[in-house]
Amino acid sequence: MSGPRSTTISPASEFTPLLHDVRERGLLGRRTGWYARTIVTNALGLAAVVTAMAVTGDSWWVLGLAPVLAVLCARTAFIGHDAGHAQISGDRATNRRIGLIHGNLLLGMSYGWWNDKHNRHHANPNHVDKDPDVAADVLVFTGWQAAGRTGFRAWLTRHQAWLFFPLTLLEGVALKVNGIRYLRRRTGRERLVESALIVAHLVGYLTLLLTTMPLAHALVFAAIHQALFGLHLGMAFAPNHKGMEMPDPDGEKWGHLRRQVLTSRNVRGGVLTDWFLGGLNYQIEHHLFPNMPRPNLRLAQPLVQAHCRDLGIPYTETGLVDSYRQALRHMHEVGEPLRVPPTVG
Repeated sequence: MSGPRSTTISPASEFTPLLHDVRERGLLGRRTGWYARTIVTNALGLAAVVTAMAVTGDSWWVLGLAPVLAVLCARTAFIGHDAGHAQISGDRATNRRIGLIHGNLLLGMSYGWWNDKHNRHHANPNHVDKDPDVAADVLVFTGWQAAGRTGFRAWLTRHQAWLFFPLTLLEGVALKVNGIRYLRRRTGRERLVESALIVAHLVGYLTLLLTTMPLAHALVFAAIHQALFGLHLGMAFAPNHKGMEMPDPDGEKWGHLRRQVLTSRNVRGGVLTDWFLGGLNYQIEHHLFPNMPRPNLRLAQPLVQAHCRDLGIPYTETGLVDSYRQALRHMHEVGEPLRVPPTVG
């Protein structure tokens, strides 16, 4: 381990020594075997659930498989996420094929839409003008976003901290709808390929449900599956940036290191946490090195922590429950002005 580095280097070059250390240790190298095992294991899990649905579909006990399928679909989404960041293969076309299979075909959501949106988020995390993840929508993340809310939207903002997790039950469906809207604006081969795979997913999903169980079972199964899938993704995404620094668009321009570290929060834990959050609990390392294979993120963490400590840059890490508490507290504070009754002059 090298000694403390000078804190007088420019923000633009703060990242360079860390990048050198990470490259020297081979942490940006591909983990093909790890991903092959992960993809095969997930595929076998999906196949096992489909088989179990066919066997138990006539009984209401089949609903017990819906949470299992939701978890496996979240694993599928994490694989698509890693493919979008070119973590799995050094070949762009291979990553795209993996992303299309896991996103469009297996989940029914547009890989192209998600990749475009997510890359814009990575380039400017928590930037109110550039990060689509903090744009004012159902939820808002700044006081000035909240100030313009009226009617039903104002009610949502007043109670958004309490409504956050219930709203994530709709996240799985929202991802599909937003992807379809995106493809309607596209043209050419990209639209054709992605749309065909999404249609194949919808046909396959409906066929699976309607041929393995009665209609009533199928409706309840789909509702539970999609709701828990959205909840799982929401629980994985919520701790990452909400309540962290939000760059002032007119203020100091941060270099890559500070822009990614100061806006991100890690979640400490063991193997179970890594599995449940799909490696996104190493959010700081992931944002600094988005193409680093998921299993290498925990290996890079000590290097990043030491580098931030040497430069005096805050490195935020907390427990899973506390990460939710911090995120919800921020959303609660943003909605506070709308809960205060106006004063009578």
